[in-house]
Amino acid sequence: MIKAQNTDFLFMIEKAIRAPSGHNAQPWLFKINNNSIEIHPNYDKILSVVDFDNREFFISLGCATENLCITASQKGYDSDVSINQEGIITVELIQNEHSDPDPLFRQIDVRQTNRSVFNGNIVPSDSIEILKAIPVPDEINSYFYKIGTAQYDTISSYIYRGNIIQMQDKAFKEELRGWMRYNKKHQDETKDGLSYAVFGAPNLPKFIVKPIITNTINENYQNKGDKKKLQSASHLVLFTTNNNSIENWINLGRYFERVLLKSTEMGIVHSHFNQPNELKELSAQMAESLNIPDKHTAILIRLGYGEKMPYSKRKNVEDVLIN
Repeated sequence: MIKAQNTDFLFMIEKAIRAPSGHNAQPWLFKINNNSIEIHPNYDKILSVVDFDNREFFISLGCATENLCITASQKGYDSDVSINQEGIITVELIQNEHSDPDPLFRQIDVRQTNRSVFNGNIVPSDSIEILKAIPVPDEINSYFYKIGTAQYDTISSYIYRGNIIQMQDKAFKEELRGWMRYNKKHQDETKDGLSYAVFGAPNLPKFIVKPIITNTINENYQNKGDKKKLQSASHLVLFTTNNNSIENWINLGRYFERVLLKSTEMGIVHSHFNQPNELKELSAQMAESLNIPDKHTAILIRLGYGEKMPYSKRKNVEDVLIN
């Protein structure tokens, strides 16, 4: 029984680490106990510039938690989640032969952050209503803005402004370059970071690819590309919290992951446009412009339709286990 349980727990962790994270940093560690799995923040993976308050860091841990709980249901376990003040998440796991498998499990391996230009097709309103109907935790909010609306254009303008500020920040660019993986050998060595493949770059020697990619890290190139991506999307979705706390961010991550998995189930693709939320001054200004000044903006994504892209690498399970 214990051996079978350990196999189940390892399988849950394998699916948990399929969650999205900033720069694909994978900021989690897992500890297996007799009847629980602990998810620990890995502070070695903090992105101190782009994620100045560790908001995205803890949202990522929430996404991993939700994947773990969904997978637990598939293996016949009920799960109960608790969060301590340090952000350590404990998932108590109780075997239950009557546990209902969560249908979103099938989407965990399929979901991806798709950085391509979408095909311009609009997500039907009934599909948007399905996403809006996903239960939202207390203190969390989500706002859906369709292309062509004033709010969509307002958010777009903040994305462009965010690019200009970030791309003129030497520390931001240095941190970004530190997570670039320039070819297959490089990505296979680290199994994390921003793979050359997800940006559509060819698999060439690092000394050839690195200067090419580095030269694209500027505000003009970024805004030109983002304009095409915004024009090809269907909706922007902004996720906010009523207050900033580790628990709120983790709970947002759990909800956010369900939105991503459900949209994947419906054939809708997504990617992040988080620049305005990564700059404190722009975040407050954008909330004011959208008439939600009492909210803390947290995550911004675009939705639409497009072809699948290569998947980012993930660490092996044994690399993220602690005693």
